[in-house]
Amino acid sequence: MHKILVATDKPFAKAASDQIRQVFQEAGYECVFLEKYTTQQEFIDAALDAEAIIIRSDKADSDVINKAGKLKIIVRAGAGYDNVDLKAATEKGVVVMNTPGQNSNAVAELAFGMMVYQARKQFNGSSGTELKDKTIGIHAYGNVGRHVARIAKGFDMKVLAYDPFVAADVIEKDGVKSVKTIEELYRSSQYVSLHIPANEKTKKSIGYALLSSMPENAMLVNTARKEVINEDDLQKVFQDRKDFTYVSDIEPDCLANLSEYKSRLYCTPKKMGAQTEEANINAGIAAAKQIIQFFEHNDVTFKVN
Repeated sequence: MHKILVATDKPFAKAASDQIRQVFQEAGYECVFLEKYTTQQEFIDAALDAEAIIIRSDKADSDVINKAGKLKIIVRAGAGYDNVDLKAATEKGVVVMNTPGQNSNAVAELAFGMMVYQARKQFNGSSGTELKDKTIGIHAYGNVGRHVARIAKGFDMKVLAYDPFVAADVIEKDGVKSVKTIEELYRSSQYVSLHIPANEKTKKSIGYALLSSMPENAMLVNTARKEVINEDDLQKVFQDRKDFTYVSDIEPDCLANLSEYKSRLYCTPKKMGAQTEEANINAGIAAAKQIIQFFEHNDVTFKVN
């Protein structure tokens, strides 16, 4: 019997956890949950005899991977996988997968929830602005970006997108204008919704030149990763532009230095993009089924290492 560990410091919704258990029970697998743990050692100890691990934002570091003697596969229930040590996994022959697209609508809806909240002056009673007829630029036109475009059109926003890996005709088929450069996207968009992954090319790539080029009353919406922001430059933009706002579902490391700008800044205390019951169910069940397909049929469709 294969043993599966679901390690979630930030647990799945109960409905998702129940369905994950059911999927594994029907396959004849043992499934144990480690939830709301407080130390990495608890994760390491729980993983010692696991053959497969499902995580969310949890850190599957080299200690977890190397000390889990029976480990064959890790599935990140979500799109990003920078919380997994891919090098350690590859060296040990452990397959790493993600579940692309399963959380996309939840992330896109959160982006607009934060946009509306900030555009309406954090509901402080003063007059805010509407999204209608404003221009939104989508930085990376993947699964989340496509949902952002769909919702933006419902708000009657003008929608632009930049993605060097997606053909212009694919973007424009959705009624979205494709722009050729990242610089054009930022200088043309009052709102920019950021969806790039965190990697060696993108870390700290969103800096002063791009942000300061945005039109009057600019807002950057980051539901990607905090690492892609050059935080020194972000602080400078706040200092230089009284009309710039920033919303994100993850707090920047420099948050304490931005306290004087709290009327132009909103961040959720924990990463909340996938924190809906529906997204939990979608990603959790997808992760469970991918593990079963891996063990039963050697299916590595969503392998990322």
